[in-house]
Amino acid sequence: MRTPAIRVVIAMLVAGALLAPRPAAAQNGGSQVVPQDELRSIAPNVYLDCERRVCDFNYIKTEITFVNYVLDRQSADVQVIVTRQQTGSGGNEYTLAFLGLKRHAGKDATLKYYSKPTDTEDQFRRGLVNVLKQGLIPYVYDTPLAEFISISYAQKQDHRPTPASDPWHYWVFGLGVRGNGEFEDQAERYSYTVNASANRTTEAIKLRFYAGLNYNHRRYEIPDEEPIISISKRKNASVSIFKSIDGHWSWGGTVSVSSSTYDNARLFSSIGPAVEFNIFPYADATRRELRLQYRAGLTLRDYYEITVYGKEKENLFYQALQAVLEIKEPWGSIGASVQGSTFIPDVKYNNLRADLGVYVNLFKGFSFNVGGRYSRIRDQLSLPGREYTPEEILLELKRLASGYYLSFEVGFNYRFGSIYSNVVNPRFGNM
Repeated sequence: MRTPAIRVVIAMLVAGALLAPRPAAAQNGGSQVVPQDELRSIAPNVYLDCERRVCDFNYIKTEITFVNYVLDRQSADVQVIVTRQQTGSGGNEYTLAFLGLKRHAGKDATLKYYSKPTDTEDQFRRGLVNVLKQGLIPYVYDTPLAEFISISYAQKQDHRPTPASDPWHYWVFGLGVRGNGEFEDQAERYSYTVNASANRTTEAIKLRFYAGLNYNHRRYEIPDEEPIISISKRKNASVSIFKSIDGHWSWGGTVSVSSSTYDNARLFSSIGPAVEFNIFPYADATRRELRLQYRAGLTLRDYYEITVYGKEKENLFYQALQAVLEIKEPWGSIGASVQGSTFIPDVKYNNLRADLGVYVNLFKGFSFNVGGRYSRIRDQLSLPGREYTPEEILLELKRLASGYYLSFEVGFNYRFGSIYSNVVNPRFGNM
């Protein structure tokens, strides 16, 4: 974690820590011997509330051995909530919220770690663990474990760039090419994607330039029949600018062009402004946000095939209103959004979509999650005005007519037994 002019490095020397098979440890200048079991019992219980794709739990447990890791917050003395947001450079800002529980109630803190887009996995996890160590120190220094902790301080001229010191002035450019293929005697499938981007992000403004191309090819050999060949293409480009007004308001606009054989779009162009209000301050976005966003604009459409409404080309005005709720609290997390969009003035052509994701730790050892999406679809103006072939349907080459879309998931998990999760055993991987 960087500060404007210094970097603090905290080295933990825990003398075998809690898990090493040593009989005792001394404190108070050697006048008192603390048994190993007592050291384990006085170490704070930590519940690390972090997605597995972000936190390498095995690495954390081997690097930070002066705490006990528990499986739910009801057994914890400290809960650490880790959230992330992408930075303008393409890296990430990780916010670590340390929440004191039980005897540590009220002892809260928030630290941040910034990763670079060029960081390797090892560089990232080392940096995150270093910040995690710093945040856990206040929960250890008033215990006998403090005898085994040393703190070192090193000054470095290594700090986050300001516009005056950044020769790129916050501009970040990207080029990407990705491809894959699968080949068999009677089938072949391959695809590739090419994209380019240019972004600039500051506290006051966000600029986004993007262009991409996707090509997908499939071929299937059928005995005594002609082979089935399917090709789908998608191209798109966009320019967006969003500007901060204050801690709750922002505004901007987007210009985009796209082409898609799947959507019967020879060339779709759109332009329009947008405004957004966040009921909570943007500064709280890592923990909670309730954003209301309104967009409107003009879209010009040129179709590959005549549509079900007999159109080869048409110009349409549109509008959309969206509400997004994101909450990350000690008891769990909620993510939900509702969006309604219509064409103007024909509001009968509309789309209503709702998304929900909830994870709740109801009581000790028991967690519950539910999620899903529902769309009420009344705006499929670009559907071709003909019957699809079986190949187009089975190979999903064209968007199908539908009045709705529904998906959901639900589950629960109950853990019981030992509350501790300190031991790392890499044998046979994660079997």
